[in-house]
Amino acid sequence: MSTAKGSARRAELLDAAERTLVGGGHGALSVRAVAEAAGVRLGHLQYYFPTRERLLEAVLDRLLRRSLDRLAEVAPGLDGGEGAEPVPPERMIELLLAEQNDPGLVRVFVELWALAARDEAVAAAVRAFYGHYADLVAEQIRLHLPGLPEADRRARAEAFIALLEGSALMRSGIAGIPSPATDALISRTALALVRNPSASGGPGA
Repeated sequence: MSTAKGSARRAELLDAAERTLVGGGHGALSVRAVAEAAGVRLGHLQYYFPTRERLLEAVLDRLLRRSLDRLAEVAPGLDGGEGAEPVPPERMIELLLAEQNDPGLVRVFVELWALAARDEAVAAAVRAFYGHYADLVAEQIRLHLPGLPEADRRARAEAFIALLEGSALMRSGIAGIPSPATDALISRTALALVRNPSASGGPGA
C-alpha cells in the first residue's frame, strides 16, 4: 500500500473513531466498534492501531494537529524555534474559541475526558496531549514576555488552557450557550495571561 493510500485509510479510521465517540459515547469505544463503523475487518484496524490506547493517542494527536494547522494559517511559526515570531494573541484566542462552535468536536473531547477519568492509559494520552499544548502556549508567552520566569510561564500556559477548555462546556450548549459578554470576558482574561507581565489572571489585569 502506498504512503498516500495508507494515510488516507488511516484518516478514514480516525474519522470512524470520532463518529463512534460522538454517537455512542466513551463506553461504546472499542477497536471492534471502530472497525465496524469503518466497515473494515478488526485485523485491518489493528494493523494501523494495535490497541485502543494507540487509537486514542492518534485521535488526540490529530485533534491537536488540526488546531495547530488552523492557527498556522494566521500565525506561522507557532511551534517556536529560532527566528519564531509571536502569534497575535487576539487571533489565537479567537480561533481557539471558534473551534468550540463545532458541537461534534466538543463532544469528542467531553467523551475523551470522561474516558480518561476511568482509564489510566487514556488519561496518560490526554495528559501528553495537554502537556504538548501547554508547551506551545508557554513558548508564545516567552515570545511575548521574555523576562517572565519559566515557572510563571508554565503556570500561565496551564491557566490559559484551563480557561479556554473549561469554557467549552459553557459555550457548547452542554452547560450553557455562547454569550458575547462572556466571550469578551474570557478573551480579556486569556489575553492578559499571554502578554500582560503583571496579570493576576483577572479580566481587569
